[in-house]
Amino acid sequence: MSKKNSTDKLLIYALGGVGEIGKNMYVVQYGNDIVVVDAGLKFPEEEMLGIDVVIPDITHLLDNREKVRGILVTHGHEDHIGGLPYVLKQLNVPIYATRLTTGLIENKLKEAGLLGDTKRILITADSEVQMGSIKASFFRTNHSIPDSVGVCLETPEGVVVHTGDFKFDHTPVNDQYADLQRMAEIGKRGVLALLSDSTNAERPGFTPSESNIGKEFEEIFRRAKQRVVVATFASNVHRVQQVINAAAETRRKMAVVGRSMVNVVTIASEMGYLDVPEGMIIEPEEVNKLPADRVVILSTGSQGEPMSALSRMARSTHRKVDILAGDTVIISATPIPGNEKYVGRTVDELMRLGAHVIYGPGSVSGVHVSGHGSQEELKLMLNLIRPQYFIPIHGEYRMLRHHALLGESVGIDRENIFLCDIGDVVEFQNGTARKAGKIPSGNVLIDGLGVGDVGNIVLRDRKLLSQDGILVVVVTLSKQDGTILSGPDIISRGFVYVRESEGLLEEANRIVTGTLHKLMSDNVNEWASLKTNVKDALGRFLYEQTRRRPMILPIIMEV
Repeated sequence: MSKKNSTDKLLIYALGGVGEIGKNMYVVQYGNDIVVVDAGLKFPEEEMLGIDVVIPDITHLLDNREKVRGILVTHGHEDHIGGLPYVLKQLNVPIYATRLTTGLIENKLKEAGLLGDTKRILITADSEVQMGSIKASFFRTNHSIPDSVGVCLETPEGVVVHTGDFKFDHTPVNDQYADLQRMAEIGKRGVLALLSDSTNAERPGFTPSESNIGKEFEEIFRRAKQRVVVATFASNVHRVQQVINAAAETRRKMAVVGRSMVNVVTIASEMGYLDVPEGMIIEPEEVNKLPADRVVILSTGSQGEPMSALSRMARSTHRKVDILAGDTVIISATPIPGNEKYVGRTVDELMRLGAHVIYGPGSVSGVHVSGHGSQEELKLMLNLIRPQYFIPIHGEYRMLRHHALLGESVGIDRENIFLCDIGDVVEFQNGTARKAGKIPSGNVLIDGLGVGDVGNIVLRDRKLLSQDGILVVVVTLSKQDGTILSGPDIISRGFVYVRESEGLLEEANRIVTGTLHKLMSDNVNEWASLKTNVKDALGRFLYEQTRRRPMILPIIMEV
């Protein structure tokens, strides 16, 4: 461990992933050395109209770019790697990741044109990396994707452990067992602070093994008289392997649909993380050429995303695959909070087409288990690591709160547990910890190619447009004497149907004309004043008549 400087402090803070689901990014800083763990994204909430994805605000890292030693990535899920292309465009630092995670990251960097500019360093669970005064080592964990690791950061102030996403699966699909011995050894040496996954902190007991799913899939495949469609997260490589195994046992060919699913299956197969029998995978175009009981279709869309492959099949708009009456559709995932209605809508549409749909929580349907540990596993992690201080991470506030209570139940003092929001700084010095203010943090919204150019004002305008529409008022004035040469012409979009509201718009026209004449007679000819007065007068009239507040956009021209 590097020599401790009496004036330096250890700081831990989150730029994403605390008090929310997704866009995980955690920072450990000692003196002039900053180590970042994960750089994920999250998908937009319902009120974020038109937004594609949300990434962390890295302003603080950009302000301290000379101190950032690199980004350690715990595993290859989107909420942990999805933000990397956006972050690396502004902050070109080395990436440390395991083999499969590196393969998935490289695919993203290639699409973003960053592959040649980014330094990628391959790690294993046995690697050690010196990052300034901080030494990073790793330990193997179980999750729903291979090559998942937890991170141990040795700083001059003490050891910080970040679990990544984890569960304790004693019969893992890929025989990659969690390294409980390494975790116990780390705990025995002494841990200052533990940052641990809280996603399933509300669920009692243990999370079932992923291997349980394989038996259920095989039984469903055998019973199905026609085609089987399985929708799951593309990056859930273990689940994909279970589908492949069940298809092989029931002598079915497999078609893969959905861009992200095709990418992950291709990368994981090439790297040896998926065992696919030769000749099993067929092109989607070949599905209709084979007997219906000899086909399985692996698809994206387990969250009901409107443009996903399964949603397009449900609406009968997919170019290559149709759902036929009698097909079996398995939705092998639990809806992310907020996505329930999209999943429900997709299930309804599939059932209208006559499909047999198997969905719902794993305890009900038997076709899904979580990749995150439940309460007993979280307590086991706490008991293995035995930290002095505990910071619950990964999850919404209620999950963090439940995890904090679990920490108390295994003997951690309540004063030593920190429930944080994004940007909250926990400061450690001489073995004691306290909350020490906030750093700049928040959401950066991605819309198309625009990064951060859509803020609260733009979202407010989009919401207004979506609720009450827009009214455009076009007027041409004489430059010489200020008289109205043409107009006002009023154009309505999303406010009222013009043919059925002629009287309302004629009266609106008279109000605009009267307002302009009054202003001219008062020698008011500044454009800003003219526009403001027109908007105010027209807005009041329209609200009195309709109880709606459309966006009013006056366009005044002079000739």
